[in-house]
This record gives sequence, structure tokens and C-alpha cells, in this order.
Amino acid sequence: MYGTTGMISSLLGSFDMAEVSMRYSRFMPRLYNLAISLGFEPGKIMPSRAFCSDESQGYPVIMIAKHFGTFPFNHGLVGGVVATDRHGPHAHHGKDMLIIQASHVGYDPDSGRFGVYRRLQTEEMSETSNCGKICGALDWYLREYEFARNNIYLYRDEGGRKVVVDNQLLHAEREEGLLLKTERLVKVDGQGNPMAEHSRSTAKVFPASETLLGYLKDYEWKAWPGEEIGGRLHPDLFYFKRGISHHPEGRDHLEKNLLDVMPYVVTSRWPALTAAQANTQVEFDRAFRTIVKEPSYKHKKILFISGLNVDISPRQGQLFPLTKFIPWAAYFQDEQGHHQTWEQAELYDRLQAQPLENPDQVDMEEAIRIMEKATEIHLPF
Repeated sequence: MYGTTGMISSLLGSFDMAEVSMRYSRFMPRLYNLAISLGFEPGKIMPSRAFCSDESQGYPVIMIAKHFGTFPFNHGLVGGVVATDRHGPHAHHGKDMLIIQASHVGYDPDSGRFGVYRRLQTEEMSETSNCGKICGALDWYLREYEFARNNIYLYRDEGGRKVVVDNQLLHAEREEGLLLKTERLVKVDGQGNPMAEHSRSTAKVFPASETLLGYLKDYEWKAWPGEEIGGRLHPDLFYFKRGISHHPEGRDHLEKNLLDVMPYVVTSRWPALTAAQANTQVEFDRAFRTIVKEPSYKHKKILFISGLNVDISPRQGQLFPLTKFIPWAAYFQDEQGHHQTWEQAELYDRLQAQPLENPDQVDMEEAIRIMEKATEIHLPF
């Protein structure tokens, strides 16, 4: 997916969070006014959302309907993956086209944890994983990482700094698992083979590499038996192999999106948040290319905006989450085919420049009342 680990960490690091987040109640009127400023025709805009199927995404859907005057087309698969085979049907449903893609992550303001969400409809209003698809995909990788961090030991003796590695982690021929970049972790010979000093019953002992010593320059090495490497197992020291389907938009599509960045995900402070962020970035890059090539979108205005939905668990008296949107990037195309891509800072500035008042927004309760009072229509069967 990305060329080097440096590029991966740079991409993840370029995603600003707190500075650009906004409530959906502010994001949606700004997005509507942005579309109008681009020449979109009021009443002729067909919004579409590529969200996860989670009920916590219902509030954003309601806000889209309120401000655009119609319920959005469904462009999303579980986890916030864009169903690109729905471009054609979407294009036939309106004059001017809007697509909002967002992965999502839960947040509990009381505990300060990402990746969980309070489900009001459960018996005890319990907290469960959110996004469940993302958290489910992470479980295996987190277990593999936990094993590695607990089974690599560091210690010092008269001969220098030593690394003890469990034998399973040294089996590079494994089809699945966390695999070490041994040349970065321990010293190797001219052929790239790890220079084991001696073997133990379930592990081998190596001198530490210069790379590892660089990562641990402020670490106080302890005498034997030393201690586990723990959270000091840097993401540049390992990678994952996993037998997953690489079918586009298939069952493992989200996991495929995350595979190359997974070392950075599992070592981050909030893995679910980092995974949702990475999936948003990958999906924008992938989906906008399919939009450019889609024949049904030619000669149409289209605005494709991608970001992250943060579902803040509802508190007492709240029915819906206080969802916040963190914009990432956008693609705009006019009827003549002229197009441009806006990076995060430009997209945020464009949204911020729009007014918060939407004169065209729908009074949802009044719209429902009108429908309730409408003359009954009897179906012919």
C-alpha cells in the first residue's frame, strides 16, 4: 500500500484531529453551503453516505436528511468501506452528486477511551466495541503483538546489551503471525543471518542491533534476567503476515486496507482510533480514483468528502451520540470535467468559511406531519 515505513508513519502523522473536528450540527450546514457555493442546485442534490451499518451512524444520516432535504443514498459497506459498484445507481438518483465517506470510532468521555460506545438498547446500557468491524479485525493482531512484547527480553551483561527472542518469533517461514525484522532488532552477519550467542530451551540470545540501541537510547538496561521489551517494541521492528482475501470490497477489504499500517495501529495509544483514521485515508485514495473513471458521473457536479466520525457515547437524557466529524480530504468535479483535490487543511478552511445557517434546511417534524395528514392512497392489490 505504501512504499516504506517512513511513508506510512508520515501519512498517519499528517492526519490532524482535535484542531479540525466539528459537531455534525455544524458540519452539515457548512457542507450544504459549500456545495451551493460550488454551483450545486438546491433541491437537486443527491447525497450519499459511505458509513458503517452501526446504529451510532443514524444521527449523521438524520442531519444529512435535514440539511439536504432527502435521505442519503447508501454507498457504504461495514467499516466505512465505499461500495464502488453503487456509483452508477447513485448517479441516476439526482442532478448534482455528493458522497460522504467516513470510518467511525466510539469515544467514552467518562473514561477517555476510544473504541467503545454505550449501547442504550442493551439490558444494562453496556459499552461494546465501536466500530465493531474494525475492533474485530484488530483482535488477532493485538494478540500477536501482545505475545511478541511479552516474549522478547532485554538485559545487559559484561558483553553488552542482549536480546532474548522466543523461538516462535524467529520462524520467518510462518504463513501467519507477527514476524520480526531481525536485522533491525539484533546483530546479523554478512549474509543477514542473526548472530545467536547461545540458545535456551525456548529462546535464543543475540547482541542488540545498533538500530535497536538507537530506539532505546534513553532506556536503562537491567542486569539478568532483565525485563520484557513491552511497549518498547517499535513498529519499525516487525510486520504482519495474514491469510486474508484480497478481493476488492470483499469480507476482508478493511483488514487489507490496514495490513501494512498494522504495526503502527497496534502500538498506538488508541488502536481503534488509529485504524479508523488509516481506513479513511486509504478509502479516500481508492474511491476517488473510481469516481474519476465512472462514466455515470461524467458531465455531473460531484463532491466527494472523506473523514472520520467520532461517536461520543450518549449520556443521561441523550438519545443520540454527540457525533463529531474530522475532515480528511475532498474531491470536486464540475460538469466540464474540471476537478481538484483538497487536502485536509484546505478542506477545513473551505468548510469554516461557510455560514452555519442553512435557509433550505427541512423541518423534519413538520415534514412528518404533512405526510401524516396527506390523503390516503390505496394500492391496487
